[in-house]
Amino acid sequence: MVLDATRTISGSYGTVWMDGRWLTNFNSAEAMGELDKEEIKRAGTRIVGHKVVGITWSGTLKGLKVTSELTELISQVADDTKSPFVTELILKLADPEAYGFERVRLKGVQFDRIDLIRFEAGSVVEQELPFTFSGMEWLDKIVGV
Repeated sequence: MVLDATRTISGSYGTVWMDGRWLTNFNSAEAMGELDKEEIKRAGTRIVGHKVVGITWSGTLKGLKVTSELTELISQVADDTKSPFVTELILKLADPEAYGFERVRLKGVQFDRIDLIRFEAGSVVEQELPFTFSGMEWLDKIVGV
């Protein structure tokens, strides 16, 4: 079967949601799980096996600086009387020409740094926010024909 090029998925249709609000300024997002493996030496062979013993979930949001609202929430960790900011994100990819769409809920999201301020004369200000999270849930998945 030949690939129908119109069914390939365009990242232009990706969105980031937090607390039911579309974060329109973010135009790039990724979330992944890195598998922590332990080597298993086996009798009768030179080949080393591997066993998954943990997963580290992480991701990054990238986009345009529009407000300081998210930065302010993340920076509350600097106040000894407040808890660190923990939230949930929903990442959605919904190209109308694809076979469907996918949404994934990221649970227990904690940002890894406080992106206080940056600028460069003549350039639009961008943000990059790496984060870790404690779990995920598929809300919708793309299913082929």
